[in-house]
Amino acid sequence: MSRLGEAPAPETLDAAERMSTDELRALQLERLRWTLRHAYENVPHYRRAFDEAGVHPADCRDLTDLAKFPTTSKADLRANYPFGMFAVPRSEVRRVHASSGTTGKPTVVGYTAQDIDTWAGLIARSIRAAGGRPGHLIHNAYGYGLFTGGLGAHYGIEKLGATAIPVSGGMTPRQVQLIQDFGPDVIMLTPSYMLTLLDEFERQGVDPRSTTLQVGIFGAEPWTEQMRTEIEDRLDMHAVDIYGLSEVMGPGVAQECVETKDGLHIWEDHFLPEVIDPLDATRLADGEEGELVFTSLTKQALPIIRYRTRDLTRLLPGSARPSMRRMQKITGRSDDMIILRGVNLFPTQIEEIVLRTPGFAPHFQLELTTEGRMDALTVRVEARPDTSADRRAAAAGELVRAVKDTVGVSVACEVVEPDSLERSVGKLQRVKDRRSR
Repeated sequence: MSRLGEAPAPETLDAAERMSTDELRALQLERLRWTLRHAYENVPHYRRAFDEAGVHPADCRDLTDLAKFPTTSKADLRANYPFGMFAVPRSEVRRVHASSGTTGKPTVVGYTAQDIDTWAGLIARSIRAAGGRPGHLIHNAYGYGLFTGGLGAHYGIEKLGATAIPVSGGMTPRQVQLIQDFGPDVIMLTPSYMLTLLDEFERQGVDPRSTTLQVGIFGAEPWTEQMRTEIEDRLDMHAVDIYGLSEVMGPGVAQECVETKDGLHIWEDHFLPEVIDPLDATRLADGEEGELVFTSLTKQALPIIRYRTRDLTRLLPGSARPSMRRMQKITGRSDDMIILRGVNLFPTQIEEIVLRTPGFAPHFQLELTTEGRMDALTVRVEARPDTSADRRAAAAGELVRAVKDTVGVSVACEVVEPDSLERSVGKLQRVKDRRSR
């Protein structure tokens, strides 16, 4: 591609991005010790949890001492709903966000004025690492409201000195029209919704490669290298990954750099990462795959200690930002893992196969059912409009064999008509669980 994709000029980087590893580790330790004290002194949950574990903030003399402290889960936040995890008086909280709460009470997070400014700065840093620059027009199609994506990205766009187009999600035909009319340089949204927009471009007879878009910043759900290739080829732009979650801050915890596209650099001056075994919670060495855990280092309203994200990845040495470690693209979540007849399977594994199978569109769903006493999985996948009946049948057979060969489990494949599966305007729900209980 001949479009924008260069590294930012060194003088434009934040001071923390230019730190040596030793300088960064010293800053982390100072901030970690402050965070542990702040949480212990102001959040009853953390005082109880630390006391029960027999640890005190003063016991943290080195970064490795963090492993002595208890982890925090989504259940802990829900048990203290709505504001019990806040470490400042409610009057000092300037904004509240919350998860959707589809599987229980929502998790509620709060931000002081300083937290919001820090967050905006990290989003600005992320957009710059992705290729965005001051003065760029940025089409923000993350959802506004209690979800952290829309407003988080918005403040970061403005902090960078770029121009925000606050479209939010939905109204897909209008989004396509605005992209043509306004000529944005950058787009921010979920990768599954980008596929929906691509389909709408083609439905309107517009070549997506003719747009002004140069960079897409995609997050809020796992996506594969195959999906990156699909998006980049269809749009002639760079597709890069952004990572975050509301409990830790929101988007902007880690960002893929456009010049390398080799995993997401974690902004370690604000977040201390660990990877643990998801079963027994023991800490794993860098390079080993496990569950990602984060401790905030600068958050005032809601400090978070060793938060279990349920995201599966591994930590790697820094590249484009040498002192800051990278995390590999999320391979799946421990809580969206499907156990099918004793075999562990993730939706991203199916996505890789769908996207490399000729004749298939990148839209699919996984339907779990019960057949007799056994669980069964059907992959429902859309055919591309020009795919013949013979090619559809052949593609279905190829997918079934590929799943068996790579994952080790038998599935069924149902090829459905183009545009027949539910489209995403936010986070995509891949799995439909219709099993009898």
